[in-house]
Amino acid sequence: MTTPFYVSPQQAMADRAEYARKGIARGRSVVVLQYADGIVFVAENPSRALHKVSEIYDRIAFAAVGKYNEFENLRIGGVRYADLRGYTYDRDDVTARGLANVYAQTLGTIFSSAAEKPYEVELIVAEVGDGPEDDQIYRLPHDGSIVDEHGSVAVGGNADQISNYLGQRHREGMTLAEALKLAVESLTRDANGGERSLTAEQLEVAVLDRTRPQQRKFKRILGRQLSRLMEPETTSEAAEEQADTAEDASDAEE
Repeated sequence: MTTPFYVSPQQAMADRAEYARKGIARGRSVVVLQYADGIVFVAENPSRALHKVSEIYDRIAFAAVGKYNEFENLRIGGVRYADLRGYTYDRDDVTARGLANVYAQTLGTIFSSAAEKPYEVELIVAEVGDGPEDDQIYRLPHDGSIVDEHGSVAVGGNADQISNYLGQRHREGMTLAEALKLAVESLTRDANGGERSLTAEQLEVAVLDRTRPQQRKFKRILGRQLSRLMEPETTSEAAEEQADTAEDASDAEE
């Protein structure tokens, strides 16, 4: 009888982590930024059928990179958790922190299980508060750990380079147009230091807007509204005015 090949637990975990990281790095990046009136999500995603950014509950949104079928299962589970908790207790009891803990338990269990491969996903769960100081952004890597982020965060692709770029240029009190342009600038920078162009058709953009009168703060930025916000000559005041006038049309498309 041959002796089974022995792999130490430390090496097994390192191999699983490397496997997951390589899968996540192959995906296109997602950037999340705080701005004056909320939180903006910008993903490089030419598909209009498969979303990387989605609404979870009234003030909570979800963004992910990696294998679509894996993070879509997690998104659906998060929606069910939020609906059940909000119905059983109170809508205010549904928080990004609670949802992040649920995702962390799921990802951690899968990562440590030898019976199945680790999920090749990295998640962001964000909640918009009454003021910028109340906003919450949590990043969840493949192993189920939780990272509390502030200001800006990037996942997928060359996330480290994008995060460094955002960290040097992001500031508090930015308008939506300014935050969107910064996010697009960061996404256009490749790993070799070069730049490429991204059009509105290649982007998926959504916001958690604390100024919305509705209970649901999530809104997708689409079509002409997105193109106008991305125009270099658009001033911040004009961009905000255009966003307000296009809000009704955007609401109808949600």
